[in-house]
Amino acid sequence: MWFPFPLLLVHCSILVISFGVAESSDTLSFNQTLSDGQTLVSSGQVFELGFFSPGTSRNRYLGMWYRNLTPTYVWVANRNDPIVNSTAELALTQDGSLSLRNGSTSYWSVNTTAGASLQLLDDGNLVLKDDSGNYLWQSYDNVTDTLLPGMKLGWSLEKGLVRNMTSWASSTDPSSGQFTFSLDPPESPQLVLRKDGQKLYRWGPWNGVRFSGSNELRANPVFDPMFNSSPLEVYYSYQVVEDSVVSRFLLTWDGLIQYLSWRNSNEWTLMVTLQRDECDTYRKCGPFGSCYSGDTICKCLEGFLPTSPQNWNSVDWTDGCTRKWELDCRNGDGFVKYKDLKLPDNSRLSSNRSLSLEECEMECLNNCSCTAFTRIDIHGNGGDCVLWFEELIDMKNYPDGGDVLYIRMARAELDALADAKRKRLIRRAIGITLSVVCGLLTIGFIVWFILRKMRLKKRAAFERMLCQIPPERNEEDLELPLFDLVTINSATNEFSSENKIGQGGFGKVYKGALSSGKEIAVKRLSLDSGQGIQEFKNEVILIAKLQHRNLVKLLGCCIQGEERMLIYEFMPNKSLDHHLFDKTRSKLLSWDKRFNIIMGIARGLLYLHQDSRLRIIHRDLKPSNILLDSQMNPKISDFGIARIFQGEQTGEITKRVFGTYGYIAPEYALRGHISVKSDVFSFGVLVLEIVSGKKIMGFSQPDNDLNLLGYAWKLWNEGNPLELVDEAIGEPFPLKEVVRCIQVGLLCAQLRAEDRPMMSTVVLMLGNENFEVPQPKEPGFKNESMFIGSDSSSSANNNLHTFNEITITNLDGR
Repeated sequence: MWFPFPLLLVHCSILVISFGVAESSDTLSFNQTLSDGQTLVSSGQVFELGFFSPGTSRNRYLGMWYRNLTPTYVWVANRNDPIVNSTAELALTQDGSLSLRNGSTSYWSVNTTAGASLQLLDDGNLVLKDDSGNYLWQSYDNVTDTLLPGMKLGWSLEKGLVRNMTSWASSTDPSSGQFTFSLDPPESPQLVLRKDGQKLYRWGPWNGVRFSGSNELRANPVFDPMFNSSPLEVYYSYQVVEDSVVSRFLLTWDGLIQYLSWRNSNEWTLMVTLQRDECDTYRKCGPFGSCYSGDTICKCLEGFLPTSPQNWNSVDWTDGCTRKWELDCRNGDGFVKYKDLKLPDNSRLSSNRSLSLEECEMECLNNCSCTAFTRIDIHGNGGDCVLWFEELIDMKNYPDGGDVLYIRMARAELDALADAKRKRLIRRAIGITLSVVCGLLTIGFIVWFILRKMRLKKRAAFERMLCQIPPERNEEDLELPLFDLVTINSATNEFSSENKIGQGGFGKVYKGALSSGKEIAVKRLSLDSGQGIQEFKNEVILIAKLQHRNLVKLLGCCIQGEERMLIYEFMPNKSLDHHLFDKTRSKLLSWDKRFNIIMGIARGLLYLHQDSRLRIIHRDLKPSNILLDSQMNPKISDFGIARIFQGEQTGEITKRVFGTYGYIAPEYALRGHISVKSDVFSFGVLVLEIVSGKKIMGFSQPDNDLNLLGYAWKLWNEGNPLELVDEAIGEPFPLKEVVRCIQVGLLCAQLRAEDRPMMSTVVLMLGNENFEVPQPKEPGFKNESMFIGSDSSSSANNNLHTFNEITITNLDGR
């Protein structure tokens, strides 16, 4: 083919330029410049330095990002001084000055005496070094919002440097935001998250193994934490266990502290969030109060009483607690040992030398202002004596790794404790005496018990054969009582129709009463049920290991002949849909009760996803599976189709989809992708139903086919979210709290699973009015036409516009 000669020159020029870009260097030498459009690339092709505009912003910044991943910025030079055009350049002069400038305007600079070159390293460190290779300046000393492996959070006492993390102002604005994450102070180091300078969360002090009150930053299979304390430096850092793993710590623009890892799914996966629950909130329980996770309740330490009993009973714990007996330094004060605590704030190191526990006690006792002490290994010298003065604040009960604290108490309190101990010893002596007297009876009982146990084992073996429950899942493993058929027949009056309270795919549900008077609900497997045996086994094996105030309690099971039954605690107020969608009964659901139900369901899901011994995906969260006790507290029920994940597993692909139309997440219904985010979607739909009193399915308007999700999204975009609120609520309600619930519901029901928050974040957003809730994106399945059928279930295999084989199962509430 023939080319004109000038055109051939143009092609050659383009080819030369292309080769120049492909051969990007990792080094900028003196008298060289880096212009907008050019980059430095580390030798291993890991990191890239250049100019960028975040999101839709037109401002230009000099920053660093992962070269081969979805754009993820880890460091910004001129974060608070953006460039408004693309003519700026980074220059390194012979006198060692590094400057980001546009003509005479300087946006950022580093001044040294003899900088020879600027180099981008594979660990993400940008270094200015001299001819001997000594670092004159490094980006690792100028942390922004990201902590990479090897970076240090803390103090360089020798250089006078403080390395703190500061959030972006927003997702598209890298300027310094409201949140800072720091290690302070150097003498008794602890991690503190602040918003506009005010403490929001605190972990610490460092006790030689972990930061007190948190297990998240201790050694684990993913990364190894490193804590250093010396006269020159005090810092926290970490290294990944596998060099091939890409990870980072991030302080998000809305104040979350997250550990993220790049997975094979080509996305950042959340591994750790430091804020686990409301008990991490700073000063949650006031002075001398301790917060209990799970229940999220404050209790006074032993020897203390609520400062304001009226406020305390109204769940306002900010005033904290006060002593029963005032201290009197000259009248024999002493110390009481408290275990399993997150150590309080404002600790002080008593000296630079290691002290024994007895010496530390004397240090505190000899100072009348000292209120508590402990001995922990902060500096690796065998044990540091740490003291507290005045009030003790920001404590929580932490049985999974809490610390010991010795609190100063008045002589009168010590005498009362000693008297209580004497009484306990007397009662123990009486008990021993009675045991000796009753020895022969005890031996007889043991013989009877052994014979009974042998009979039960034979019976269990026979019943396992009938039910095909694996032998390793025996009664002892499950800690679940077996009821005999005679007891259940008597409790339900021979399963009389008057005692029937519900029916689902599993079978019929009956109300009953044991001989002790305890009311029960009996779920009886129907002989012609096509789904019951597997769901029965799943529920017995799974729910027997779960204990939470917002999960229905399984009391036992009955397996005899052809009969298979599950015995639950009885819920007198039936299921949530019984009240929510009834015009008369819904008026009994005030806003306070509805919000309590929302919070209870959220805490129950958080327990299933994160805090229980198993990681559990419920897969069928809906109003009929939320039972209400006598106080209208919610209990999640029906675990027949729940899924157990092992270890760090967070999701999987399945060709069989279970659930109920309207509550199934899009990625689960269309692609079979199940994860904890599937339950989050169902929770979002449930929140909007509770707020509106309307069902997700069957909701329609004359001018469109929007379902409840679409209608809520439409009102939100129009700025009228309160039009969604159920008229049955009637009484004045807290507008901000209701809007926050609607916003959280829409966030949970977003189309993309990765956009939905984790349940730990949901609990924080609902329970903390100071927590900034992000704006939601478009929800999934917002039109009625996107669903097939109605809110009833199908036990057949249906196609939801997808190649997957779908089995939709609806287990009706009792």
